[in-house]
Amino acid sequence: MVIPFRRVERAAAPWVRTRLRSAPGAALALALLVAVTACLAAAFPRAVERYEDAGLRRSVEQAPHFRSVVQLSAPAPMTVEMPQDEREELLRPATVKYDYDSILGTVRRPFVPDLGQSSYGAATSVNHEVPDPWLPRPSGLPARVALVAQAGMADHARLDEGRLPRASGTVTAKTPEVEAAVSADTAKSLRIRVGSVLHVSSAGPDTLDVRVTGIVAPRDRDGAYWTADPLLRTPALTRAVPADPNSPQYWLGALLLAPEAAPALLRIEELPHRYWRLAPAPDTLHHRDLGALESAVASLESGPSLQQVRDAADPRMESSTDLDEVLASHSRLRSGLSTLISIAAFGSGTVAVVVLVMAGGLAADRRRTELALLRARGASLPGLTARLLAETAVVAVPAGALGLAVAMWALPGARTSPAVLAALAVTVVACAALPLRAAAAHRRVRIPALRQDVTSVRPSRRRTVAELTLVTVAAAAVVTLRRQGTSGGPGDQLIAAAPVLVGVIAALLLVRLYPFPLRILAGPAGRLRGVVSHLSLARAGRSSASAVLPLLALLTALTTASFGGSVLAGIGEARDHSALLAVGADARLRSPVDSLPPGLADRVRRVPGVQEVTAVSIAYRTKSNDGHQAVPVVGVDPGGYAELTRRTGLGAFSEGALKKGRSGSGAGAVLPAVASPSVADAQGSAPFPVSMEDGSSVTVRIVLVRDITPAVTGADFLVVDRAGLGATAARPSTLLVTGPEADGRALREAARNAVSVHLRADERARYLDSPLQSGVERLYTAAVAAGAGYAVLALLLSLLRAAPERIALLARLRTMGLTRSQGRRLLVLESLPQAVLAAAGGVLTGWAAIRLLSPGMDLAAVALPLSTAPPEQTPLHPDAWSLTVPALAVVAVTVGIAGVQAWWAGRRGAVRELRAGDTK
Repeated sequence: MVIPFRRVERAAAPWVRTRLRSAPGAALALALLVAVTACLAAAFPRAVERYEDAGLRRSVEQAPHFRSVVQLSAPAPMTVEMPQDEREELLRPATVKYDYDSILGTVRRPFVPDLGQSSYGAATSVNHEVPDPWLPRPSGLPARVALVAQAGMADHARLDEGRLPRASGTVTAKTPEVEAAVSADTAKSLRIRVGSVLHVSSAGPDTLDVRVTGIVAPRDRDGAYWTADPLLRTPALTRAVPADPNSPQYWLGALLLAPEAAPALLRIEELPHRYWRLAPAPDTLHHRDLGALESAVASLESGPSLQQVRDAADPRMESSTDLDEVLASHSRLRSGLSTLISIAAFGSGTVAVVVLVMAGGLAADRRRTELALLRARGASLPGLTARLLAETAVVAVPAGALGLAVAMWALPGARTSPAVLAALAVTVVACAALPLRAAAAHRRVRIPALRQDVTSVRPSRRRTVAELTLVTVAAAAVVTLRRQGTSGGPGDQLIAAAPVLVGVIAALLLVRLYPFPLRILAGPAGRLRGVVSHLSLARAGRSSASAVLPLLALLTALTTASFGGSVLAGIGEARDHSALLAVGADARLRSPVDSLPPGLADRVRRVPGVQEVTAVSIAYRTKSNDGHQAVPVVGVDPGGYAELTRRTGLGAFSEGALKKGRSGSGAGAVLPAVASPSVADAQGSAPFPVSMEDGSSVTVRIVLVRDITPAVTGADFLVVDRAGLGATAARPSTLLVTGPEADGRALREAARNAVSVHLRADERARYLDSPLQSGVERLYTAAVAAGAGYAVLALLLSLLRAAPERIALLARLRTMGLTRSQGRRLLVLESLPQAVLAAAGGVLTGWAAIRLLSPGMDLAAVALPLSTAPPEQTPLHPDAWSLTVPALAVVAVTVGIAGVQAWWAGRRGAVRELRAGDTK
């Protein structure tokens, strides 16, 4: 009987399931690390995009609507060019609406008009006089009005009185009377009531009677419908000659006609115009479309889109807008912040990658004996690497997906692809760290566990070449940043990596150098009584050759923390200084009339938190000897004002400067003065007369020149002793209050609405202008916090890596009489050199990075609004707290972890660590 051959299948436990069951704690820790890192990596681009979009929308929304709307207009043809009935037809609402729809069809994305705030209609091209005597005439000139027939009034206004205007029958150019409405502000200022009739004159003999049937109030007072032409909502008191401040004034308002009454405009002028105002929809504005948006606006202003509009509506169509300038201003702000954002991303990202690699290295070291045995039994390197990759991917891929989902849920409204790529990069690094580290360590089959300290592993030539390459790249990045600054450009990514590269180079150099001084110190320590000092120095000097990764993580984190902390401190200092320049002290109380109310200074001194009150008189409309230059003259008490200048640092001078050199008395006295550079250049050092506002005259001589002074914010000023001025000119008009903790509410109550109160704290709070600026500040704070967290984790991983060896060492030494306190000191002293090295290196690299890169960094863009940024640069400088606090924290954490390790080793028995066959 022949028994058929049957192939016997070997039973084998699945690799991945077996390995995960054997070490569930390590798998859970890896999953948590990957999930958190992937979440942070995915959240970063989404947060940046949200801040950029919010900043762009704020820039457009804060711009006046007459600047942000795109206005298209076309004049009515002359009579000789077109019959009168056709000209009337062009002004009728159906025709204007048809042209509006045609214009909307030619507008290309990403410029999307807001249909709720866009408007169209017809209006007069000039403002016409209304000779009715009952209208107000502030300077004797009759009021003028603009007649506007704008569509959609019923949807954008509510009636206060009367009814909306209507058109009876078919209105033509010969219609003598039409109905209109006016805004509540116009009715109040021009004394218009429901039923009033205004006789609008023209250049010819005809007049148009306009009967007011209603007074309306805007539903959205600040919307583009009403403010694209502010005259629709609010009348203006206008001068006949705008450039002449002494020119007579007249009132200018708007009469809101029904759209069907637009042909009546032809009765009073030849060329009324049609207009279409396109307001951008804020919800459709995205920073990623900024380039295309600028192109679309430019095309609509004077490009192909405008030509399409002319072909579709009117060949004489003209376009105007300042939206392109608003977009350019936002673009300049974003370019000034882009490198700062990139520096935060590179710093925290580098530390996170190092921690992921360290986690993989820790797992490879923990399983070194197992993997070496598998290689000795015939396992191929590709097969072993593939199994480790699968084992890690089973944990890391779901964790990375979970982190991505959390980031997308927490930060909605941004693009998905950058977040997915960031989370994918984290997951790939986490998956590849263990297999690649194991492949590098076991590419050759070795049975014994060789020593891996710096005494046996010498740096290879490849490592030397790599380090020199990094030195070259870092130097190039620093030089590029110092020359180019943060203005943007193709080298921004390299520039942003410069602080990290400085930390990388420092780590590589310190790892090479630090064992030598420890070995030198180990000799004298060996002659001391006790074995702990000598043994700890000897073991620290033989630290593992792989210590470059923990040191790299610590130095990079410390450099990033120092750099980010200095940026945040610099932002705060820039805002404080700018607020101080604007107010002159912690608070300023200024009278809108000539002098302060009596007793105000005493009431202010009693306000809680007030330390000092300095009264000054400021005369803004004085004249120097040339009779043309208006120089503000500040009358002060020399002692109190000199102390204020020293305390604030704004043009400090001594009390004697305003008294020394004073000659004469009474009207003939020559008053010493502190002047601005421009006034000093114009007047010189000789005495010259100054005519005061009250008609008196004083003679002053400039004895000191200062760039700024607390009392005034302009570039021209003279500061003199108030005792030398006349009685009227010496009356205080401003109080400068010193006291950071002064109660603002109590100050306003003390002022009793008689003077204006301007607080330095309120001025500083106003500087947080754009969501993009506040976003960058938050990102820097988050980057510093994340870098610090990963640095602590890197330190913990490095100590965990050496934990088995240290515990075994303590167990052996305890059998030889080492006490628990000595064991604790041994672990602390062994860990302390690396911690002190990392702390000192972090302080030095952080200081060096800031000093090297500060000439190319300007914090004004992130600290202050563009409208209030000072003309001089706001450079970055090292902040002592940002340099020292993270470094001391590293030392404290190291000592704490070493102490916990010693305590845990003391609780475990020595038998377990000294079992037979122990190879540690």
